[in-house]
Amino acid sequence: MLVIYTLSRRVMRFSELKRSLGSISQKMLTTTLRGLERDGYVTRKVTPSIPPRVDYELTKLGSDALEPVAALATWALSRRKDIEAARKIFDKKKNA
Repeated sequence: MLVIYTLSRRVMRFSELKRSLGSISQKMLTTTLRGLERDGYVTRKVTPSIPPRVDYELTKLGSDALEPVAALATWALSRRKDIEAARKIFDKKKNA
């Protein structure tokens, strides 16, 4: 959801997208992008260079999903601190 919302602004490279999303691991972002590409929400374009350039962009389907996704993403972003606090509590219990 947040990946689609973030890509609605413009085409982004993997590292730009990761920075924009904040606390997401490289593995989770890679998995999410692969799933979104598989489902037809994003396209992945590799430009041969050193290092290779990989850009992600919303497809028509991804753009069509923006209205409901934007509402949820706006809510999630407004609750980011609450979510991070819940994660800390969960992780603390898990490691205790």
